[in-house]
Amino acid sequence: MNDPLSEVIALLRLRAVFSRRISGAGRWGVRYSAFGQPSFCAVLEGRCRLTVDGHVPLTLEAGDFVLLPATPGFTMSGFEPARLERFDPKVTSKILGEVRHGTRGGRPDVRLLGGWFVFDSPDTSLLVSLLPSLVHVRGVERLSTLVRLVGEEASERKAGRDLVLSRLVEVLLIEALRATPGEDAPPGLLRGLADAHLAPAIRQVHGDIARAWTIAQLAKTAALSRSAFFERFTRIVGLPPMEYLLAWRMAVAKDLLRRHDRGIAEVAEQVGYGSASTFSTAFSRHVGQPPSRYAATRPR
Repeated sequence: MNDPLSEVIALLRLRAVFSRRISGAGRWGVRYSAFGQPSFCAVLEGRCRLTVDGHVPLTLEAGDFVLLPATPGFTMSGFEPARLERFDPKVTSKILGEVRHGTRGGRPDVRLLGGWFVFDSPDTSLLVSLLPSLVHVRGVERLSTLVRLVGEEASERKAGRDLVLSRLVEVLLIEALRATPGEDAPPGLLRGLADAHLAPAIRQVHGDIARAWTIAQLAKTAALSRSAFFERFTRIVGLPPMEYLLAWRMAVAKDLLRRHDRGIAEVAEQVGYGSASTFSTAFSRHVGQPPSRYAATRPR
């Protein structure tokens, strides 16, 4: 049976990865405006404070890993009061070498590896909405090893660097997400997969999206009544079950139309529609344009 989390990451299609070392010493504080792109931060040594808009402040320590799937504005600082220096991540992303905040020279109080990546999926917003808005992981040795490898690969210019980086960060994403306690996550896929009743139903949907699923069938898999299943799924995943199924079918259909040389009828069958016309109507309603026009935008 397919693994829904792996499917989400795979469908996001990492296209590029960027990373750099950041350090801070003395009195320092930086305010980054909203970036929108997914980003991550790993603490290599020392400690600092991170405050992400909409979340309580965090104290980050060596070995910690933070993932922001749709990076909002945030503040990073030392522990002494300091005037905040404002940064536009779209501008500072072009700076080469290590970025030092606060006192120049000497040993830093904290050293970080910060990075961001670009998805090539046409459904990034849908897929990112299934993930927590902030992931904070502590004490996972596998993550520390992956972060070290990302840092080493990013600092060198070896052949195949971009491919290796994209694969490493793909694994880093999965490790970070599955290390996150799903029951404490906001509504979304992680929380659904952490629920003993819903997880089997979600895996069944992902394992066979072409099947004509009903609430009754999925509720039976979840060992719940239809009404209890509908309420629980909507509350924990954030979408009613049939809306979730539709959204996932359309995400897969978009990927097939853009990435593969397949006809409309074949795509329709793969995502659970009995005819090309029925699929075209549903796709047009969901996406805002017919599949034939959408397919014409695929990279050549």
